[in-house]
Amino acid sequence: MARAVTLIRSASLSDVAEYAYAATAPAESRLIFLAGACPLNDDGSTAAVGDYAGQASKAVENMRTALASAGASLEDVISTRVLVASSRQEDLVTAWEVVRDAFGDHDVPSTLMGVTVLGYTDQLVEIEAVAAVLDA
Repeated sequence: MARAVTLIRSASLSDVAEYAYAATAPAESRLIFLAGACPLNDDGSTAAVGDYAGQASKAVENMRTALASAGASLEDVISTRVLVASSRQEDLVTAWEVVRDAFGDHDVPSTLMGVTVLGYTDQLVEIEAVAAVLDA
């Protein structure tokens, strides 16, 4: 299947970042804007309370489900924003590593942010994403 997303790298920017700096999709692609994927179980309870990696994993799982419902997958994501309720850089990195590993070689442009609080009780991680697909 042809993919709409093209990741862009720049030799003029540091290669330390574990993601592409930009991405494009052609005009004929269908954009999918996902609400923030939260680490919620089917019953609405927060998964992996107190566990940044566990919550990031559950948020990725829920993001995969939302993408599939829209006819897309992680490989169709064009950008992400990872929100982590912490002021400790190591907590942000813990969540980021789970997200990065889930995307593998499809290392989309991403922003990692520490925030004060998220919307659900005991929530530590949320992942926003935009995807682009070429419909047949």
